[in-house]
Amino acid sequence: MNIEKFIEVRKAMGFSQVELAEGICTQATLSRFENNGRVPNLKILIKLCNRLGLPLGDLFPKVGVRYTETIETMNQAEFFLVTSEYQQAAALLNTIAVDTIEDSILSLRYLYLQGFIMIFQNYSITDILFNFDKILLEDDASGSEIFRLLAYTGTGMVYFRENDQEKAEFYFNKVLEKIYLYKETELEDTWRVLNILFHCSVFYSEIHEIEASNTLLQYALSICSDNHVTFYLARAASQLVKNAISQNEPQELILELIYDARAYAKINKNIVLLSELAALEQSILANDHELEEKR
Repeated sequence: MNIEKFIEVRKAMGFSQVELAEGICTQATLSRFENNGRVPNLKILIKLCNRLGLPLGDLFPKVGVRYTETIETMNQAEFFLVTSEYQQAAALLNTIAVDTIEDSILSLRYLYLQGFIMIFQNYSITDILFNFDKILLEDDASGSEIFRLLAYTGTGMVYFRENDQEKAEFYFNKVLEKIYLYKETELEDTWRVLNILFHCSVFYSEIHEIEASNTLLQYALSICSDNHVTFYLARAASQLVKNAISQNEPQELILELIYDARAYAKINKNIVLLSELAALEQSILANDHELEEKR
């Protein structure tokens, strides 16, 4: 409780302790409150605040209020990351005065988002890794483990982008050692686990380990189902489409996967993915038409 605020208002209003307490409580009760932090019962405290014209709520810490706007901005940026709208995500992050954030977990979240967005905007490897290194060099604290896993994932992604498969695999393996054991405690944790699983699955698909990729994707889909979460459903289903195409699965199966992914993308309003799926469907149907003509 902000007792200093109470004293400041009392003095500004010109009340002595005796004058303010009159008819409400003893001067000793008020003194114990102001000098020793002994809070009187709520009825007395309300009457004292009413005499001062001081809202009772002004004496209590605003839990979570300080960073409400920042958190909502990061929520929207994280959603744009899911829907592959990286320019919009970057624009939102640029509105955040990161130097004013004193909450360590919120700072880690900012660094993870910044690093991932920079990957998809083709920033230099040193600029990207600077964000992830800040996370990895941070002292372990409650709630920081998921951001360390995200930093390993992002580092693996950027090394693979630079065609350094050995280093990329080193970091992805560090993630896989722990991600299956990680216990989500909040909804946001679930989003981030799905983010990790998806990008790991893309990596293993790219190095032609399709079975490993599909296993990760099926695990992601089961998390979505168990937690009634639609985030990443579309992207996981879309990657299953690409894996099926690379394995020359039957056209009927591929189209069924495309239709599933499209339904999820519509739920998430993922315009980018809907466009990609439309192109994939057109390509599959065009190939089938060519085969029919050759016959």
